[in-house]
Amino acid sequence: MKTLKLLFGFALSATLLTSCYTEELHINDNGPAISLNQLLQSYELWYVDINATQGYGETPFLQIAFTLSFDNGRLFANNNLVGFGSQGNGFGVQIGNYDAYNMILDVNHVIDGFDSFDVYQIDNNTIELYNPFSDTSYFLHGYQRATFDYDFVFYDNIHYFLQEYDAWEKVYTSNFGAINEFDNENYLQFLSGGNDSTFRSSQDVNIYNPDNIYWDYTGIYGVGDVSGNMYLKTLTLDYDFFDNEFFELSVINDGTISLYHPNSGTVYEFEGRGYIAYYRNSDTQGKITEKSEQPKKRKQKTPKVNNPRENTRIGS
Repeated sequence: MKTLKLLFGFALSATLLTSCYTEELHINDNGPAISLNQLLQSYELWYVDINATQGYGETPFLQIAFTLSFDNGRLFANNNLVGFGSQGNGFGVQIGNYDAYNMILDVNHVIDGFDSFDVYQIDNNTIELYNPFSDTSYFLHGYQRATFDYDFVFYDNIHYFLQEYDAWEKVYTSNFGAINEFDNENYLQFLSGGNDSTFRSSQDVNIYNPDNIYWDYTGIYGVGDVSGNMYLKTLTLDYDFFDNEFFELSVINDGTISLYHPNSGTVYEFEGRGYIAYYRNSDTQGKITEKSEQPKKRKQKTPKVNNPRENTRIGS
């Protein structure tokens, strides 16, 4: 995550998903003014607007990506919020290769293999990737790195940031604040996949390997917004055996979070242990892992709708 850009961040956050650039690119039925390759490379980052998706299918690598970048046949993606804006100079990691021709985009993904899309230009900085095999369209908005609000995307999706470590270890408890039940909790885990809202907690101490943590409790968690403050969130942990634990959540850096407990006045700090680099269900080298949890994917918050796009591919 880049250093916070407060003044710029507030301005761009309001227009991140709707703004259009003044640069004009025209592709029409009489023949493209520029090639598809030129169109894809005209913007350094393509933000995947997951909530605009049409259709009932899914393309796995698009379902987890925040941004895509096309670089002379190499396909890059920001799949993680840890390092967002700095990893790969803002492009993320290479997730495969592509070929673009005749408004068709062929992708060879490092995990998922081959996929193909029909590409439609919607407006000056929006393209549609239509997957004829799943009858699903993803919509991408183009930005340059210098004017892309990494901070807004990070905080708008902080739910996923919590899932990018195998565990969060408590490393600090303030010497002020009333004694409370949460003082005994030393590890937290936020699970990806499933209902996308499951957490686990443990009272273990000094566990080197997160895989060896004994999880005492499993429950449901929720992350909420704070009106007027994009950089402050709320975190609620639903413990059945006593009242819910409510915190104000702030991010110190890519590996450390602060939890302020208003009921007791105590501040806790947790550090991430066991960073999870997402290709899909893979480790940092792109090899498929043996994890039992379902892989992370971004959830579409809007109702799924029928895709009006017609499949023009013969035999698809």
